Amino acid sequence: MSAVEQAVAPSATALPRLLSAIRRDGRAVSLDEHLRVRGPLPVGSRGRADEADVRLLDLVEASGLLGRGGAAFPAARKLRAVVSGARRPFVVVNGAEGEPISKKDGVLLAYDPHLVLDGAAVAAAAVGARDVFVAVSSERSSGAVRAAVAERASARHDRARFRLVRVPDRFVAGEETALVSLINGGPAKPTFTPPRPFERGVQGAPTLVQNAETLAHMALIARYGPRWFRAVGTDEEPGSALVTLSGAVQRPGVYEIPLGLPLRELVEWAGGAVEPVSAYLLGGYFGSWVAADEAEPLRLLDSDLRAHGAALGARALFVLPARACGIRETARLARYLAAESAGQCGPCVHGLDAVAKALEQLARADRREHETRLPRWLDEISGRGACRHPDGAVRLVESALRVFADECALHVRGRCAGKGGPLLPTGRPAR
Repeated sequence: MSAVEQAVAPSATALPRLLSAIRRDGRAVSLDEHLRVRGPLPVGSRGRADEADVRLLDLVEASGLLGRGGAAFPAARKLRAVVSGARRPFVVVNGAEGEPISKKDGVLLAYDPHLVLDGAAVAAAAVGARDVFVAVSSERSSGAVRAAVAERASARHDRARFRLVRVPDRFVAGEETALVSLINGGPAKPTFTPPRPFERGVQGAPTLVQNAETLAHMALIARYGPRWFRAVGTDEEPGSALVTLSGAVQRPGVYEIPLGLPLRELVEWAGGAVEPVSAYLLGGYFGSWVAADEAEPLRLLDSDLRAHGAALGARALFVLPARACGIRETARLARYLAAESAGQCGPCVHGLDAVAKALEQLARADRREHETRLPRWLDEISGRGACRHPDGAVRLVESALRVFADECALHVRGRCAGKGGPLLPTGRPAR
């Protein structure tokens, strides 16, 4: 058993893990408090590089950690891809949540920034990076990270240098190539690929772009080992995860769950639904609508959701009350996603605008575009964009046409079963 496995660890099956140190008074955890609760890192993030740094790659690989930013890419594979480059790499912490209904990374960075910075420090040591860029879009997160970086610098806590990067609060700005472009002095827009950032990123060097929550998990794996990490979740999708639950529930917010928890149980954790529910939006605005009777028994696992055309994605879940019109809500989201286009290709600039117009016409009970052109447009857009933005929008709209088919039929006949105003946000309030 390795030294890391022998370290005294909190109960392997107890939750919360990531959120266990967060203060009740809403202040960010200080470095002293963080070390008192978590203990020091047993694998190298400071001092000289040694074999412990390299061993982090093996620990992360054994843990089975999948990225928590949306794509669920194996974290160890990303680390090894960067290590294999010829130049000294960079590390980028992706804390830019452009998703309007996702708050999980913002919670970590605003209230326990040292856990994320620990993960970035050990990842930097493992791949041989000296510089870490922490990309955030929220004012609250920015202030907390700035203070945490200053604490660590004063204490000479890390051998890596941390730099804060403010990211525009736009939907596409958090895509990894958009972050690299911004750091390199360009606009925060996704770029044509390849090469990917792990091949040529910041200043043309191999670059590890990793989600804030993923790095926080790495910091805990470095302390307590892969066996501890795998004590919750499933063999294929191990560990815990942060999810943002909103909509028609008693206590919306960020929850830490064991992967595999049934959706119905998560809603119960949040105090239950406050009114009858018709559908769930799973995975955020690039996700899919799933009818309530199908969604509630599902386990929160990509393997279970995939059979229903859904995925955890950004791990943002919205509970749609039965009184709301799913077509109207989706039309608003389609318009928002069209407006958030990076403006770099026809399928995004023209295609998403046309789709949004067609849905808006359907929401107004005008059948023309819906019946004749919308399905064809969706098919023509899919897979043809310069980035994944058009594909995500198409996925959302296609799921709405499927799940809300009865409502579509009503709208074609000039009727709507929905009541009340808009529910899903299409932008962030000032923070």
